[in-house]
Amino acid sequence: MTTITFYALYQSIVEYAATGKIVIGEILVKTEFPFKGLSKLITYLMIVSVIAWYCVTKLGSDKVKDVSPALRSILQLIILAIVVVSLYEFVYNFVVWSSMITLNALGGSINLDNISIPYPNPQTPWNLVFATKMSLAAFLISAHGFYIISRKGKT
Repeated sequence: MTTITFYALYQSIVEYAATGKIVIGEILVKTEFPFKGLSKLITYLMIVSVIAWYCVTKLGSDKVKDVSPALRSILQLIILAIVVVSLYEFVYNFVVWSSMITLNALGGSINLDNISIPYPNPQTPWNLVFATKMSLAAFLISAHGFYIISRKGKT
Protein backbone atom coordinates (compact mmCIF):
# COMPACT_ATOMS: atom_id res chain seq x y z
CA MET A 1 0.00 0.00 0.00
CA THR A 2 2.83 2.37 0.88
CA THR A 3 4.72 1.51 -2.30
CA ILE A 4 1.68 2.22 -4.48
CA THR A 5 1.04 5.51 -2.68
CA PHE A 6 4.64 6.73 -2.95
CA TYR A 7 4.81 5.68 -6.61
CA ALA A 8 1.63 7.65 -7.35
CA LEU A 9 2.90 10.70 -5.45
CA TYR A 10 6.23 10.61 -7.26
CA GLN A 11 4.63 10.22 -10.70
CA SER A 12 2.12 12.97 -9.91
CA ILE A 13 4.93 15.34 -8.94
CA VAL A 14 6.79 14.50 -12.16
CA GLU A 15 3.62 15.07 -14.22
CA TYR A 16 2.88 18.34 -12.44
CA ALA A 17 6.45 19.55 -13.02
CA ALA A 18 6.22 18.66 -16.72
CA THR A 19 2.68 19.83 -17.55
CA GLY A 20 1.63 22.11 -14.70
CA LYS A 21 -1.59 20.16 -14.20
CA ILE A 22 -2.65 17.18 -12.16
CA VAL A 23 -5.66 14.88 -12.17
CA ILE A 24 -6.01 13.22 -8.78
CA GLY A 25 -5.80 9.43 -9.10
CA GLU A 26 -5.01 9.40 -12.81
CA ILE A 27 -1.58 7.79 -12.35
CA LEU A 28 -3.11 4.92 -10.36
CA VAL A 29 -5.74 4.35 -13.03
CA LYS A 30 -3.35 4.48 -16.00
CA THR A 31 -0.65 2.23 -14.53
CA GLU A 32 -1.17 -1.50 -15.03
CA PHE A 33 0.89 -3.99 -13.02
CA PRO A 34 2.79 -6.33 -13.40
CA PHE A 35 2.29 -6.01 -17.16
CA LYS A 36 -0.02 -4.21 -19.58
CA GLY A 37 -3.49 -5.69 -19.68
CA LEU A 38 -3.57 -6.84 -16.07
CA SER A 39 -4.95 -5.02 -13.04
CA LYS A 40 -4.48 -1.33 -12.43
CA LEU A 41 -2.75 0.04 -9.36
CA ILE A 42 -6.00 1.57 -8.11
CA THR A 43 -7.53 -1.90 -7.93
CA TYR A 44 -4.59 -3.18 -5.91
CA LEU A 45 -4.75 -0.13 -3.62
CA MET A 46 -8.46 -0.60 -2.99
CA ILE A 47 -8.09 -4.31 -2.20
CA VAL A 48 -5.01 -3.84 -0.03
CA SER A 49 -6.71 -1.02 1.90
CA VAL A 50 -9.69 -3.20 2.77
CA ILE A 51 -7.50 -6.21 3.65
CA ALA A 52 -5.19 -4.04 5.78
CA TRP A 53 -8.19 -2.68 7.68
CA TYR A 54 -9.46 -6.21 8.28
CA CYS A 55 -6.04 -7.28 9.59
CA VAL A 56 -5.83 -4.24 11.89
CA THR A 57 -9.26 -4.99 13.33
CA LYS A 58 -8.34 -8.63 13.88
CA LEU A 59 -5.15 -7.64 15.69
CA GLY A 60 -6.75 -4.90 17.79
CA SER A 61 -10.25 -6.25 18.32
CA ASP A 62 -9.60 -6.98 22.01
CA LYS A 63 -8.96 -3.27 22.66
CA VAL A 64 -12.58 -2.44 21.81
CA LYS A 65 -13.82 -4.57 24.70
CA ASP A 66 -12.29 -2.15 27.21
CA VAL A 67 -14.01 0.95 25.80
CA SER A 68 -16.65 2.49 28.06
CA PRO A 69 -20.26 2.41 26.82
CA ALA A 70 -20.39 6.22 26.54
CA LEU A 71 -17.24 6.36 24.41
CA ARG A 72 -18.48 3.40 22.36
CA SER A 73 -21.72 5.27 21.62
CA ILE A 74 -19.80 8.37 20.53
CA LEU A 75 -17.54 6.25 18.31
CA GLN A 76 -20.60 4.53 16.82
CA LEU A 77 -22.10 7.90 15.89
CA ILE A 78 -18.85 9.11 14.33
CA ILE A 79 -18.35 5.88 12.39
CA LEU A 80 -22.00 5.87 11.30
CA ALA A 81 -21.56 9.40 9.93
CA ILE A 82 -18.49 8.20 8.01
CA VAL A 83 -20.48 5.22 6.67
CA VAL A 84 -23.26 7.50 5.42
CA VAL A 85 -20.88 10.01 3.82
CA SER A 86 -18.76 7.32 2.14
CA LEU A 87 -21.87 5.55 0.82
CA TYR A 88 -23.15 8.87 -0.55
CA GLU A 89 -19.77 9.57 -2.18
CA PHE A 90 -19.65 6.09 -3.71
CA VAL A 91 -23.15 6.36 -5.18
CA TYR A 92 -22.51 9.94 -6.37
CA ASN A 93 -19.20 9.05 -8.05
CA PHE A 94 -20.67 5.92 -9.62
CA VAL A 95 -23.68 7.79 -11.01
CA VAL A 96 -21.51 10.62 -12.39
CA TRP A 97 -19.06 8.10 -13.87
CA SER A 98 -21.92 6.13 -15.50
CA SER A 99 -23.43 9.33 -16.86
CA MET A 100 -20.12 10.44 -18.33
CA ILE A 101 -19.62 7.00 -19.92
CA THR A 102 -23.07 7.25 -21.49
CA LEU A 103 -22.41 10.80 -22.69
CA ASN A 104 -19.09 9.74 -24.24
CA ALA A 105 -20.69 6.67 -25.85
CA LEU A 106 -23.37 8.85 -27.45
CA GLY A 107 -20.57 11.06 -28.74
CA GLY A 108 -18.89 8.07 -30.37
CA SER A 109 -16.01 7.35 -28.01
CA ILE A 110 -15.73 5.06 -25.02
CA ASN A 111 -12.78 5.54 -22.71
CA LEU A 112 -13.62 4.46 -19.19
CA ASP A 113 -10.32 5.34 -17.55
CA ASN A 114 -9.77 8.95 -18.62
CA ILE A 115 -13.02 10.39 -17.30
CA SER A 116 -12.46 13.04 -14.67
CA ILE A 117 -14.63 15.60 -12.94
CA PRO A 118 -13.45 19.14 -12.12
CA TYR A 119 -15.17 19.11 -8.76
CA PRO A 120 -14.69 20.42 -6.04
CA ASN A 121 -11.74 22.41 -7.44
CA PRO A 122 -11.53 23.02 -11.22
CA GLN A 123 -7.72 23.28 -11.03
CA THR A 124 -7.42 19.74 -9.61
CA PRO A 125 -9.97 17.40 -11.20
CA TRP A 126 -10.53 13.89 -9.84
CA ASN A 127 -10.38 10.75 -11.95
CA LEU A 128 -13.77 9.06 -11.51
CA VAL A 129 -12.39 5.50 -11.50
CA PHE A 130 -10.11 6.48 -8.61
CA ALA A 131 -12.86 8.34 -6.76
CA THR A 132 -15.37 5.51 -7.17
CA LYS A 133 -13.03 2.72 -6.09
CA MET A 134 -11.60 4.59 -3.11
CA SER A 135 -15.03 5.70 -1.90
CA LEU A 136 -16.14 2.06 -2.15
CA ALA A 137 -13.12 1.05 -0.06
CA ALA A 138 -13.94 3.79 2.46
CA PHE A 139 -17.52 2.55 2.68
CA LEU A 140 -16.46 -1.07 3.20
CA ILE A 141 -13.91 -0.09 5.84
CA SER A 142 -16.25 2.20 7.75
CA ALA A 143 -19.17 -0.27 7.56
CA HIS A 144 -16.91 -2.99 8.95
CA GLY A 145 -15.70 -0.60 11.65
CA PHE A 146 -19.30 0.14 12.61
CA TYR A 147 -20.05 -3.57 12.73
CA ILE A 148 -17.00 -4.24 14.93
CA ILE A 149 -17.73 -1.44 17.41
CA SER A 150 -21.43 -2.40 17.59
CA ARG A 151 -20.74 -6.10 17.97
CA LYS A 152 -18.25 -5.58 20.78
CA GLY A 153 -20.87 -3.66 22.72
CA LYS A 154 -23.16 -6.71 22.79
CA THR A 155 -20.62 -9.31 23.92
